Amino acid sequence: MFKNFVGNAVGDALGLSDIGQVIKPEDYGKTESDDFILTEDGEKIFFLIKSKTDEYCFTNLALLHLDGESAVSKKRVLKRYDYYKHQFENVMLETAGTIDLDLEIKFQIGHNDFSIDISKKFGVEIADLYKSLLAISKIQEKNARLNEFAKEALSIARNLDYGARSTDTPINIEFNKIVDFANTWLVQTYEQNEKKDFSDVFQKYIQN
Repeated sequence: MFKNFVGNAVGDALGLSDIGQVIKPEDYGKTESDDFILTEDGEKIFFLIKSKTDEYCFTNLALLHLDGESAVSKKRVLKRYDYYKHQFENVMLETAGTIDLDLEIKFQIGHNDFSIDISKKFGVEIADLYKSLLAISKIQEKNARLNEFAKEALSIARNLDYGARSTDTPINIEFNKIVDFANTWLVQTYEQNEKKDFSDVFQKYIQN
């Protein structure tokens, strides 16, 4: 027992023990992440995991990762992943075994791999986060496909238009019409299918 105690103490001192804790909403203001939330733009924290070196802050608009070098250093690198720019992929949850102290949630966002260890006492909370991220990933995937379908439809329409174009129509007038239509079509499609605020998803799955 004493050996384990010493080992844990040394691990803590070296920053080797880095199991995350789920922060309660009333304690968000005590974290560093809270200082960087775009509250002026309606951004709100829905889930926050804090370890000795890192913070993982899930808002309605983005994932904020305060990336720390070690437990003994106060330096942090702030990385922001807006949901409308970066998709969640490969969301997985590794549950804790009988003797494990932690469980693990894994995902990719912005071509970056994340693997976060969390104390297994937060199993219920992490299950809620897992369901939220999985639901967001499905919405993002669907919207991306709809945008691609719109581009394909526009390409097909353009080719048909070229085939049926009258030779009496000046080329520059026809070109301007096509450009205006394409721009309007793509903007409307983007606004319709590009979801930025996922408050509704977090509110559905996360129970505070």
